[in-house]
Amino acid sequence: MIQVEVSDNVLRRAVGEGMDGFVQVFVDRIYEAIGGQLTEENMQELTPDQITLLAYIILRDEVMDGGFVQLIHNGYGEFIFKNPFAKAVKAWGMKDLCRMVYDVHTLYAKHGNEIARDCSDEEFMALFEQYPEFDKYDDEFVENEERFTGEVAAYIDSNIANFATIV
Repeated sequence: MIQVEVSDNVLRRAVGEGMDGFVQVFVDRIYEAIGGQLTEENMQELTPDQITLLAYIILRDEVMDGGFVQLIHNGYGEFIFKNPFAKAVKAWGMKDLCRMVYDVHTLYAKHGNEIARDCSDEEFMALFEQYPEFDKYDDEFVENEERFTGEVAAYIDSNIANFATIV
């Protein structure tokens, strides 16, 4: 296992910044420990909770920026939908996010290959019009992002040793 360490001082400062800052400290330290990029090789060196946290951050950042169509187009569909991410967030107590991921997985199975194909910027922008069935899930995620991130922060706080060693 890769050793992820967070200094107590940095953690205390992050807590003062709120849940986003608290979560980001762990994300930053995990990425730092794996050389800045998640790969198949270094995933095997992370705990399931660390992988789930990185998957949540990828999901959150992609969906908040361009929705599930962007997430799939940018190559993260397989990582989110063909791995036990939904089960993991359910185990974290995030049943609404789990349900949403399962619902979107159905759309991913139906349209994922077409959305993920290489295309021009113009063709990419057209994907949003071609697949409007993702819109309601994009909206639902955006409406609930703060709560979801709060639930992630609460899970980390209750299970810190699964994410990092505090030094």
